[in-house]
Order: sequence, then C-alpha cells, then structure tokens
Amino acid sequence: MVMSIFLTGATGFIGSAVLRQLRLQGRDVTALVRSPDKAAKIEALGATAVIGDITDTELVTEQAIASDGVIHLASPGDASSRDVDDAFVTAVFAGLEGSDKRYVHTSGIWVWGSNPDIAEDSPRNAPPITAWRWEIEKRVLEAQGVSTTLIAPAVVFGHGAGIPALFIDGEYGSGIAPAVRLVGDGSQHWVTVHVDDLAELYILAFDLGESGSTYIGASGENPTVREIGEAAAAGQGLDSRVEAQTVEETRARLGEQFADALLLDQQARGSAARIDLGWEPNGPSILDELRTGSYAAKN
Repeated sequence: MVMSIFLTGATGFIGSAVLRQLRLQGRDVTALVRSPDKAAKIEALGATAVIGDITDTELVTEQAIASDGVIHLASPGDASSRDVDDAFVTAVFAGLEGSDKRYVHTSGIWVWGSNPDIAEDSPRNAPPITAWRWEIEKRVLEAQGVSTTLIAPAVVFGHGAGIPALFIDGEYGSGIAPAVRLVGDGSQHWVTVHVDDLAELYILAFDLGESGSTYIGASGENPTVREIGEAAAAGQGLDSRVEAQTVEETRARLGEQFADALLLDQQARGSAARIDLGWEPNGPSILDELRTGSYAAKN
C-alpha cells in the first residue's frame, strides 16, 4: 500500500524542495494550495492538489483523516502566524489523534536566541518574531495518539533564494565604491543549511523520527555574516567589499523584528539528526553558493 502524505507550503521555498524529493521517491502527495495556477504546478510534478487555505480548518481535518501523515510547512509569516498555526494544529490533531500517524511540524533556529552551541535541548530564548512558537510546539511534542516531530531549520539557502538573497538585492552600499550591505556589523554567526539537504531531513524525520522528537536542520557550517557578505560581494564582482551597518540602520532597512532575528549570534552542529536519522547533508556551502553558485552574477 502506498503511503499518502498531506503537505502544506508545497509551493514555498522549503516546501517545493520537499515536494520534489517526495515525488522523486515515488511518494503519493496531496498538497494544499491557494490558487488554480499553483495547483497546476503541483500536478505537473505528479502530486494531487487541493485548492484551499490553511485557515480552512474543516478542510485541513478532512485531509489529515484521508492521509497517512502530515508535513506542515506553510505559514502566513505575519502577525496572524500564531493564531493560524494554533488553529491548524488543532484541526490536524482532530483528524490524526488516536491514529498514531506521523505529523512533522516546522519550528526554526531563532527560537533558541543567541547561543554559540545550540542543541535541541538548549534553553529557548526566542526573539519577538518567534516568541509565539513554543506554546504551540509544546502541544505538538506532548500530543497523544499522534507521532510528532519538530524540525527547526537553520538559515536556509540554495537556488539563489531565501534570506541570503538579501545580500544581492542590487542596492550596494552608500559609498563611492559599491559594497554589499551587512546585517549589523557582521560579527554574528548564522547557522545554515542547503534547502535540498533540509528537504531530505523532513522526509527522514517523517519516516524515522520518534514521537516527541526535535531536530535542528543545520549543516554544521556557521559562518559570520561578514564572511557571508564578502562571499556575496565576490560573487557580484565587487572585490569582496562590504559595508557594516548599525543596529538602527539594519532595523530601518529590514524591520525591527526581522532585523533582531538576523542579528542573533548562533552556532549549531545539527548532529542529532545525523545520529538518529542517518541524515548526511552534502550540498554546497553558503559561501560557495554566493561566490560561484546560484547567487553569483552570471556573465
């Protein structure tokens, strides 16, 4: 019998990578999308599209019941995120509780705050942008009759997209010589992971994760933002020139809550997923991607 997976966020940056890998493995996937255009893209990959929204709790419950498990990646990414995610989890559990089916929920590296050696059991110190997550994630981890796993992605990169694209936005500094603008002074470290490696982790967690488990999706490479900016500048033909910004300038450019998350100084190894699930991230590094890969200027 073929296992059917209900997937949200399937047209997003991470979700589309998860969908591609699921389909390459021949998995049966039903994806929730919001428009006929997005449905066509899903169906072109051989998946089933259901048009609706994650706020349609009746639809979410129906799809959870019909599936053999759920991978949840969609989020509004705005002030409604807490209420939407809370209602989604309630709807999913209405369909899954008592079945012991798998449910994989998305967290994020920022929930631990600044920390030079983050592990899954490290104390949480979330900035305002993600402070709402823990209340919902405790519900997920403590659920009865559902086999649950949290995935906490690092800063995700690859295919010229994601947060690193901030460094190649075409607005290069304030001086005479063009330079990539940093986030703050660039001394903070970022935990990073290639989107295709992360997609593999989601699938391994769905297949092998124990109920109540949490895994950090991290490649083990934790460059400073200055190193990231210099790699981006080299890739844009700017001789690795970068320009530091004050905290206030960064907040003005990116918005206070987003900026404060990007200003966190974080490092993590992501070793638990390697030990427990056999995860082996082998994609290119963020620095190589920026210098010569998918983010680099094409001649």
